[in-house]
Amino acid sequence: MREQQKDRRWVLGLGLGLGAAVTAGCGSSGPPEPSTPPGTTAAAPTTAASVAPAAGPATQFVRAESGRPEVALTFHGAGDLAITRQVLDVLAQHGAEATVLAVGTWLASAPDGIRMVRDGGHEIGNHTWSHGDLARMRADPMLTEIERCRDELDRLVGAPGTFFRQSQGQYATRTELDEAGKAGYSRVLSYDVDSLDWTDPGADRIRRAVRAARAGSIVSMHLGHAGTVAALPGVLADLRDRGLTPVTASQLLA
Repeated sequence: MREQQKDRRWVLGLGLGLGAAVTAGCGSSGPPEPSTPPGTTAAAPTTAASVAPAAGPATQFVRAESGRPEVALTFHGAGDLAITRQVLDVLAQHGAEATVLAVGTWLASAPDGIRMVRDGGHEIGNHTWSHGDLARMRADPMLTEIERCRDELDRLVGAPGTFFRQSQGQYATRTELDEAGKAGYSRVLSYDVDSLDWTDPGADRIRRAVRAARAGSIVSMHLGHAGTVAALPGVLADLRDRGLTPVTASQLLA
């Protein structure tokens, strides 16, 4: 999956009491743009989930600034269920919590995957319906992508997910934040560390990439890649040796 569209992404600099929750990510250029003022609350969408819209655009988070020795391992939810099970098993063996941002087509084709995530005690979020190039979409189809995945999450696990994450980009655009807010998400979960596991570079390179994580980092990983399974024990050991505890994104940002 192509995850990097950084040259046309911007970072929202609002921290909700966490200080500067958004910082420039790897490969991004230029300073963050100012936050967009909250707009008028839209009417509630007529969908199965009936989720009320947020009060204006969602707030984007790329990392936390609490100073606590914690990181959030976040996984893009898609791919083979056997690999998903292996990732969850490794997390359980190490007592690690994670956040899984599910793709809607994965939910529809393999609903047991998100139930395994839920039953493992991990946090769940929305990663669009089809994992298309969201930033190139007009607002209406973009909103449909978000709402359709939201409703499938609600149907399968009884909740729409805590966060939204844009597809095919490290940082959310202004329009993505607007539409996420309309769909009922107040927080968009971006990230400051890309494990590069989606490029299948091998376990050693994934492990080296995650060594860029520091206190407050949000790390992007994927469920559907065998290299992730191979790298994960070493990743978790490295974090432990550096005194960093993997927690859910909500815990990190609390």
